[in-house]
Amino acid sequence: MLLEDYPGAAVTVACGPVAAPLFADLPGLECLHVIERRPRLGHWRRLWQAMRRQRWQVVADLRGSLLAWTLAADRRLICRAEKRREHRIEELARQLGLPRPPAPTLWLSADRRRRAAQSLGDGPPVLAVGPTANWAAKQWPIDRFQAAVAALTAADGILPGARVAVFGAAGERPAAAPLLASIAADRRLDFIGGPDLLDGQALLERCSFYLGNDSGLMHMAAAAGIPTLGLFGPSPEWRYGPYGERTAVARTTESFEQLVVNNPAFDHRKTDCLMTGLSVETVVMAARALWSGDGRGGLGLLDTDLTDING
Repeated sequence: MLLEDYPGAAVTVACGPVAAPLFADLPGLECLHVIERRPRLGHWRRLWQAMRRQRWQVVADLRGSLLAWTLAADRRLICRAEKRREHRIEELARQLGLPRPPAPTLWLSADRRRRAAQSLGDGPPVLAVGPTANWAAKQWPIDRFQAAVAALTAADGILPGARVAVFGAAGERPAAAPLLASIAADRRLDFIGGPDLLDGQALLERCSFYLGNDSGLMHMAAAAGIPTLGLFGPSPEWRYGPYGERTAVARTTESFEQLVVNNPAFDHRKTDCLMTGLSVETVVMAARALWSGDGRGGLGLLDTDLTDING
């Protein structure tokens, strides 16, 4: 929406190394500062040195850092995380004074879209799957992914005979290997460690459905505008669920509070899978509901009894 308010503006983005590639095709991008952590807050000092000499029409800071207050700016939009039971996108929209939460968007060049079209060709529809996550506790068991994919692409599934595209980082191949091995070679599309993030986004746009754990890839699928089912357990779906009109969530029988907040043994770096309370049957039924349009738009939520939960 800032691009609409400032048409033709030159845009400078500062972000971490993981997110940086997502801005490569941003209209008007003039400079991209990649923030690499340094000792004694050296990364912030370096960024300030790079930005302090310019007067900015608008500075938008989604992290609530002090840096935004030290730059010369005509307008400042500064957001801070609050302890509200509110989706992060809705929180940002409220703090920025937007009339409505914006739909998640990633910008793609025509060339990326052309390459994606050539890569996927004109074969059967594609079910996209993201079977990994950045912590083991958030990863639904891989054998359940195998069963769910088989059900969704069966003759009576939502995408009978579909090809299956498996996405993930290069280092996640061992975790995804059993799923890849379970897919017939003529229907298997292996994108583990393959395309860069925006090329992957162009591929996602051409898929028919996305199934995956709570991860950045899940949010990319939602931004691609395809039906996106996120699987949740030890993370709060009301805060970080996929956002958009064609999204839904299936979560474990246990709540986030039970798995994390009230679990003194939880350590996201060490705790193993906490997703066993989410059955294959629940996920398949949730996918059917979303596919048929029966899932609640915006942030659908399905527990293992397939009961809609408001808020």
